[in-house]
Amino acid sequence: MSNSSSITQFVLLAFADTQELQLLHFWLFLGIYLAALLGNGLIITAIACDHRLHTPMYFFFLKLSVLDLGSISATVPKSMANSLWDTRTISYAGCATQVFFFIFCATVEFSLLTVMSYDRYVAICKPLHYGTLLGSRACVHMAAAAWGTGFLNALLHTADTFSLPLCQGNVLDQFFCEVPQILKLSCSDSDYFREVGLLVVSCCLVFICFVFIVVSYVQIFSVVLRIPSEQGRQKAFSTCLPHLAVVSLFVTTAIFAYLKPPSISSPILDLVMAVLYSVVPPSVNPLIYSMRNKDVKDAVWKLMTR
Repeated sequence: MSNSSSITQFVLLAFADTQELQLLHFWLFLGIYLAALLGNGLIITAIACDHRLHTPMYFFFLKLSVLDLGSISATVPKSMANSLWDTRTISYAGCATQVFFFIFCATVEFSLLTVMSYDRYVAICKPLHYGTLLGSRACVHMAAAAWGTGFLNALLHTADTFSLPLCQGNVLDQFFCEVPQILKLSCSDSDYFREVGLLVVSCCLVFICFVFIVVSYVQIFSVVLRIPSEQGRQKAFSTCLPHLAVVSLFVTTAIFAYLKPPSISSPILDLVMAVLYSVVPPSVNPLIYSMRNKDVKDAVWKLMTR
């Protein structure tokens, strides 16, 4: 294909060559997707219905669960449908939509994770100022800033990526439309490096937010270590450490996937990295961020028994 104007669809990576393994992939992804839907759906419903959970922390939990549903729904269902029907194609418009919604959800989610780390820092390290620093108006402003940043970032990357002239075919070595895979099809060095520059800037901002999260948790741990009760320390660490582990997994795999040099790229490596940053976090976040929380578990149990 000579340029992007003649491309009407892209060909995605097939997980296997045989129909039996394709069906295995379908059932595996279906189980992961249903687990994400169930976990995040229960959290959204429980927080929305229980007035005791209408606090800043659970306000961000609810938004995080909504974004988890959005990010995993942007990529996994299409891959499952392709495996079930033994196809590999996605339309040009569908690919652009997938890129936009995934980047949007990922950007807003990481922004909210940063805000949530600040929320925990204030709650543990400055509890007397919690109502002042994280009032309802401040929470709404921070959430609005996160959503606005995500929309702008997604729009910028989608518009720039799909304005590239593509002359290297239409085959993507990934199970969903990923920006680095589309860049491989570009035949314009100047446009290619412009989008790479945007990716570098975005990754640098993500890294800065990650440093802020780490610093917040270091401050939290320094306070937790002074708690006289060993049970209290264990409870705090059991909550904070998994948070930090999931955030670290998301940041390291996403930055590696988007900024790694083409010389070390391979379909298997790209596939593993994509699964780690796009499929795993939305599936485990309900367990890590909310279902380990006693108040949320009580609200979910009350909802189910009702």
